[in-house]
Amino acid sequence: MSKKIAVITGASSGIGLLSTIELARAGFQVVGSMRDLGRREYLEKAAADAGVSGSVDVRRLDVTEFGTIAALVDGVVRDYGRIDVLLNNAGFAMAGFAEDLKLEEIRTQFETNFFGNVAMTQAVLPVMRQQKSGHVIMMSSIAGLCAPLAISSYAASKFALEGWSESLRLELNALGIKVVLVEPGSYETDIWSRNTRLGEKTLDGTSPNQERGARMKERVQSVKKRNPIEVARLVVRIAQNPNPKLRYVVGTDAKIQLALKRVLPWKQYEKVIAYFLKVD
Repeated sequence: MSKKIAVITGASSGIGLLSTIELARAGFQVVGSMRDLGRREYLEKAAADAGVSGSVDVRRLDVTEFGTIAALVDGVVRDYGRIDVLLNNAGFAMAGFAEDLKLEEIRTQFETNFFGNVAMTQAVLPVMRQQKSGHVIMMSSIAGLCAPLAISSYAASKFALEGWSESLRLELNALGIKVVLVEPGSYETDIWSRNTRLGEKTLDGTSPNQERGARMKERVQSVKKRNPIEVARLVVRIAQNPNPKLRYVVGTDAKIQLALKRVLPWKQYEKVIAYFLKVD
């Protein structure tokens, strides 16, 4: 039986890179796409170290360059004949208090985290419809269920992705296509460093929230982050499951936060969050 084909966005680092390697180890042929091919060496080295170089095909894709997405998908179908799994992983976090962010900064956040996922999904659906099978895995976040402060645009983009994916799953179930949301908590990835962007007012020091933001940053950085290989291995299990659930909350901190939000009255919940993040 020929290998199943997986396409991953944002494969240059973090969960995207690890998922590429783990899927290749599990027998998939993986097309790992990334915005900057100058970073392909990290993925290629990881693939070589894991002995799966022949199962990893690196291609360039910026999910916000919407006009190039169809060509990427057409090329994969031409070369491999099908697409069995799409992992929408590309994304970043725009950090800053809501009153400080410019509208264009929020739009940029949505272009990648929401519209990029929508465009990629729409591009693969015709081949999955023809196959009568396929998995579309959205790398969401616990922030898509429990909005944290100081990354409101990131949370909003993930909330939007959650709602869109719920509806999409209902539309596609009858076609044999499964839509799945993965909602990690705090994991040690580039989302905390290279893939975090600060709003202009935070960078230039004009924000009235500088002191509160500094206290919160110190608190967040002190929280121990888990190994993202857990998320990558979950992605593999989902990709191999013919009937996956809609949602997978992953990480102890994520599960605790969601439980608190569901159990506590809102006023009590917001006090817990304010106390924990030192922003009261």
